Amino acid sequence: MGDLVLKPGGGPLHEWLASALADVTLDGFRVATPVCTRDGVWALHGWSATRWVEGSEPDYSAISTWREILAAGRAFHRAVAHLGRPDFLDARQDWWARADKAVWGEREFAAVARRLQSGLEPLGRPQLVHADLTHNVLFAPGLAPAVIDISPYWRPPEYAEGIVVADALCWHRAPASLWETLDVSVPAVARGLLFRMATTNERVASGADGVDLQDEARRYEMAAAAIGL
Repeated sequence: MGDLVLKPGGGPLHEWLASALADVTLDGFRVATPVCTRDGVWALHGWSATRWVEGSEPDYSAISTWREILAAGRAFHRAVAHLGRPDFLDARQDWWARADKAVWGEREFAAVARRLQSGLEPLGRPQLVHADLTHNVLFAPGLAPAVIDISPYWRPPEYAEGIVVADALCWHRAPASLWETLDVSVPAVARGLLFRMATTNERVASGADGVDLQDEARRYEMAAAAIGL
């Protein structure tokens, strides 16, 4: 709709983004900023809106793509490092929020945690991070990367990078050495893999259709082997 992108939902996340992004300097990245109605409402009839940003998905078969995605994520995380922890994070109960809590020992998920236990080490100071960068960084010639659909968590920035590498290894046929090439640690990738594995389990537990457990298990096993776990 013109220069707007409409999405179902909104609520506390959309309202918080509108306020927080107004205090963020865009250096090395762009964002799709939330837009309110003429009456100052951030969601209407179950829909919210953001500004349209120019860009397209990159070639995920190229190593340079993953380097550029991480660079955009790092620029974003530097820019939001001063923000405080949003209160609404505590109330989230979606698949991804429950999986994230499992990875960080905030929800029981012992069987999954044991699988990559040897890789779980501290990653640093938590801050606001975008934990779903892989398909949410768009590129356009002559413009900084656009970071879209911000998925906020209060975790160390390297956790977000580990999820990117985990995605590359599991779903994009990236070489096993990608984590070394991009200088992302084994503990970060291990947490990223646990996050995706836990999300799969949450989807299955909720009765979601279309989950090929055998295929996903094979992919996670290959990714774990790639980082030596």
